Amino acid sequence: MATKHEQILSFIDSLKVGNKISVRQIAKELNVSEGTAYRAIKEAENKGLVSTIERVGTIRIERKQKENFENLTFAEIVSIVDGQVLGGRDGLYKTLNKFVIGAMKLDAMMRYTEKDSLLIVGNRTEAHQLALKEGAAVLITGGFDTDEETKQLADEKQLPIISTSYDTFTVAAMINRAIYDQLIKKEIVLVGDIYTNLEDTYYLSVKDQVTKWYEWEERTTHSRYPVVDDRNKVVGIVTSKDVIGRKADALIDKVMTKNPLTVMKETSLAYAAHMMVWEGIEIMPVVDQHHQLEGLISRQDVLKALQHIQKQPQVGETIDDILSNYLEPSSGDPHLSTYHAEVTPQMTNQLGTLSYGVFVSFVIDAARRMMRHQKKRDLVVENTTVYFIKPIQLETTITFHPRIIDLGRKSVKIDVEVYHEKKVVGKALLMAQLIER
Repeated sequence: MATKHEQILSFIDSLKVGNKISVRQIAKELNVSEGTAYRAIKEAENKGLVSTIERVGTIRIERKQKENFENLTFAEIVSIVDGQVLGGRDGLYKTLNKFVIGAMKLDAMMRYTEKDSLLIVGNRTEAHQLALKEGAAVLITGGFDTDEETKQLADEKQLPIISTSYDTFTVAAMINRAIYDQLIKKEIVLVGDIYTNLEDTYYLSVKDQVTKWYEWEERTTHSRYPVVDDRNKVVGIVTSKDVIGRKADALIDKVMTKNPLTVMKETSLAYAAHMMVWEGIEIMPVVDQHHQLEGLISRQDVLKALQHIQKQPQVGETIDDILSNYLEPSSGDPHLSTYHAEVTPQMTNQLGTLSYGVFVSFVIDAARRMMRHQKKRDLVVENTTVYFIKPIQLETTITFHPRIIDLGRKSVKIDVEVYHEKKVVGKALLMAQLIER
């Protein structure tokens, strides 16, 4: 039987997009305490079922699909541009497909303005009304207002009309930056993208006997299985070392290892990989917010996915990508991988010297390139220790000399020395796990 919490989530999911909900209303309709209603609404917000909009309330919204992640809602636009909603509040949950800058004659402007777009324009009331009639929302720049007739039209059409004190150019740059950030987020691989779902997962119950473990091992050739209770909650894990020497009729809950590490579908793949490598774990159960089993991920699947990510083109540039463009191979001995970079104003701290964070990014990138060049292998950095650094001035060229000091089958230690004009200005030690390319 579903818990009260799950019943509330199902109720919220069944509501039409645009419906307004409140803690008091949910508590009254479903006969639950306000505390239970509040917790369920917060979870619904985390799941993308509802959104709390300032001065409007909590609204049922369309759940954003990952592939459409770059589409922003009008509520998010209000937040990005520090805007004030003049009318059409009921449409804040809608998403925009594109935005149009109204810096042209009215008829030319309307040719580009279409349904579900956002017209960014100044104090031009006629343009505001025409855009709303076309099914587009309006963002008025320069802190201007609009007339009451336009506000009423926005309410009727359920299309937001927003005012911001920023100018048109600044607003366009801010929205572009937000969309760009969303594109980078879209490329982050989550556990939910690669996990084995529950239907294809082999697991054991606390009431099973050890013989069941041997049965699964023979069928799958694996040796680790999650253990669930009668409510499908993960309570343990069983491995070969747990069952060795145990009687065949012993119950699983007497031999299992309790409180195993778990991940959720929303966990990033990089974080899951770090946990598995650091703890030496071959499989990890994937659970929901109630700790119920949803599937599992294996170390092999995680490493394969990480290899695949390395080969994929990225949609948006991260800060590491931008810094990597500045790091170039140094000429000289082809067997000695050295790299150099010039310190630009963007790389400096408030004192005008190279930022510590940029230094570490360069060190990691130099080590990664050296491993690819010399050993044809990639790495996932686990630990970086910077144990010596001098202030590195603006517009100086620094050279990175990465050197392997310990290479194992699955891990590596790399020492990186950093030079300026043949003098050592920095040293770092990296510990990393290796990935076959």
